[in-house]
Amino acid sequence: MTSGVSESGLPLVQRVVTGHDENGRARFKSEDLSPTRLIPSGDAAMLTMWTTATVPADNNDETDGRERDAGLTLNGGSVIRICDMLPHQESPMHRTNSIDYGIVLKGEIELELEDGVKTTVREGGVIVQRGTNHLWRNATDEVCRIAFILIEAPAYLHNGQPLAEDRPENK
Repeated sequence: MTSGVSESGLPLVQRVVTGHDENGRARFKSEDLSPTRLIPSGDAAMLTMWTTATVPADNNDETDGRERDAGLTLNGGSVIRICDMLPHQESPMHRTNSIDYGIVLKGEIELELEDGVKTTVREGGVIVQRGTNHLWRNATDEVCRIAFILIEAPAYLHNGQPLAEDRPENK
C-alpha cells in the first residue's frame, strides 16, 4: 500500500465516512485510502467501500460497513464496491436478486446480455442492472474502474415464477 496504487495499477480509493457526535452534530468518523485487490478469478480487482444490513439503511448502526461480511450482494441490505476490470478480461455470465447501479469512473466496459446482445458503456456512463443475466467485458488495453451500488431486491418474476440467481462466486 505504500506504493499508492491498487493491485490493478489504478490509484488507491479514498473513503470518507460521516456520522454524529454525542450532541447529534455532523462529524467525520473516518477517512482512508485503500487499494482494490485482485479477486481469485484474476479478471478484476475489487474493494468494498460500505455495506448496510438492511434496506432501508439504519443510520444509527455504528458498524463500519466495510467490516460487515458481504458476498456479491448482501441479503437484505446494500453494498457499494469499486471494481477495476482488467484489460481483455470478462466476468462469468451471472444474475443476482438485486438492483445494481454501475457508474463507469474510468475507461469503458462492455455489458453483454444472455442472448449475446451487447453495448459499450463509457466513462461517465451509468448502468441500471435489474436482475438480468449478464456479463462484463473489458475489451480495451486499459483498466476500467466502475463503482457498483448493489441493493437487495426480490427475484424477477417471469410468468409468475422467480428467475433463479446465478452468482459468479458459484461458478
